[in-house]
Amino acid sequence: MFEMSDGTKQSTKKLRFALLSAFFNFIKDSVDPESQNPCDNPALRKLFKAGKPPQLKILEKDVVDEIIFRTRNPKNRLMLELMARSCMRVGEVLKLRPKDIEDRKAIIRDPKSGKEAEIAFLPQKVADRLQKYISDSSIKPDDRIFPITYAAARIVVKKAGDLVGIHLKPHDLRRHAATYASRSGTPLEIVSKVLLRHSNLSTTQRYLGKISDADAIRWIDNLHG
Repeated sequence: MFEMSDGTKQSTKKLRFALLSAFFNFIKDSVDPESQNPCDNPALRKLFKAGKPPQLKILEKDVVDEIIFRTRNPKNRLMLELMARSCMRVGEVLKLRPKDIEDRKAIIRDPKSGKEAEIAFLPQKVADRLQKYISDSSIKPDDRIFPITYAAARIVVKKAGDLVGIHLKPHDLRRHAATYASRSGTPLEIVSKVLLRHSNLSTTQRYLGKISDADAIRWIDNLHG
């Protein structure tokens, strides 16, 4: 095992160890119950122990509100709101065209899921501002509402974060939208299937931040107080 992994990154070594361990466990469970898993060794498990996944940054609502309110450019503010209020990915925002907006629904063409289309739902105020921006800017039905590159959009988001002294990335806003909805009592199924548009709940659960003791007690009081 050491020779096979010589010169590779530690993460690669851990992955290979996990795959080998899974293989030998399969042999033991399905072929030969008397066989031993050579990876089942305290020293090896410690050496190739998988690291903890990094804790995702969760933004509080008042921080996100301040970021949006401080953004004076109407186009930039709308982009931020679509990510932070409607759980949209930055790439989805950039592909939007006026013909994709139907009242309080944004039709997402060729989404990440591989489906033909998905729907993102818009808060009324965001939908109203979006329609006004399209009208005021005389954007044609087939033209992109936000005709900028992905790199330029990331810069817009970063500068918005700089206004409140934080390092901000587009996905932080989408993650905030999901976490805020969850902590406000929105059922997990709605957060997963409607807001984030995930195919399974396990993917959604990785988005949601850890619950503090204070939050846990508050929810218990809300439920049983």
